[in-house]
Amino acid sequence: MLDGARGTWVEELTSVLWSYRTTLRGSTRESPFTLVYGTEAIIPAELRMPSHRILHFNEENSAQLLKEHLDLVDEIRKTTFIRTQRYKITMINAHNKRVKVRHFQVGDLVLRRVDALKPVGKLDPKWEGPYKITKIIGNGAYELEDTEGRVLSRLWNIHNLRRFYS
Repeated sequence: MLDGARGTWVEELTSVLWSYRTTLRGSTRESPFTLVYGTEAIIPAELRMPSHRILHFNEENSAQLLKEHLDLVDEIRKTTFIRTQRYKITMINAHNKRVKVRHFQVGDLVLRRVDALKPVGKLDPKWEGPYKITKIIGNGAYELEDTEGRVLSRLWNIHNLRRFYS
């Protein structure tokens, strides 16, 4: 949509935001507009080519229907919250199916991720080592020692370790 609008993106921004706010979300099955205002938005195309809603619009009936529908907004939001929670659980389960559980034993050689405190360049190595696991603390935490036998001052999480193959 914005490809032909180079330099005029400011004028297109309102249309893009309108599209974003009125599109149904997969996780909630509602649009952000509906969740905020309690009714579906009338899209600009409906104004150009009158739809059933536009042709049979009555301001008095519309105000009454909006009042009645506002009573349902809390229920819609609760339903949406439940759908969102269900969607999160589905995503977590899908992720957990692909995750391989890793365990290291005492004596295993591992590489550790280079500290985030040290500046790492684009071409610098991201892993350093090898280090030997000396103690398993639990919940994925390990105590390491370098090849000279010095124990590292802090514990390392399994997410920052990778098996070393010699």
